[in-house]
Amino acid sequence: MPIDMKKTPPTVTELTQQLIEFRDARDWRQFHSLKDLILSLNLEASELLELTQWKSEQAFEDEAKQEPMQQRLREECADVFLYLLLVAERSGIDIYAAAAEKIQANAVKYPVEKSRGKSTKYNKL
Repeated sequence: MPIDMKKTPPTVTELTQQLIEFRDARDWRQFHSLKDLILSLNLEASELLELTQWKSEQAFEDEAKQEPMQQRLREECADVFLYLLLVAERSGIDIYAAAAEKIQANAVKYPVEKSRGKSTKYNKL
């Protein structure tokens, strides 16, 4: 079932379900071992990284605000996100809960009073 983008965006659970239905309709689960999904996630992340190659930070920031780079960024970010959903589904991880837990853990590791405006790793604050 295609997503109607004029409505409220789907939840992570709904999006994962649509992705699983897409995959299963094509009988692709057989190719989606956890190892291969993680490999694919990293390959897609590398494609995202490739968009920055040979550009200064400012040139890339400027280009990223305009088409066609906006479209390329959307597509590569979506590819990374969709593979991440498949990794989470295959390994039984609630990605939404895991992300919320990680934000809380990072808040403990990086208290505002010690880390504000610094890029220092938590163990050296």
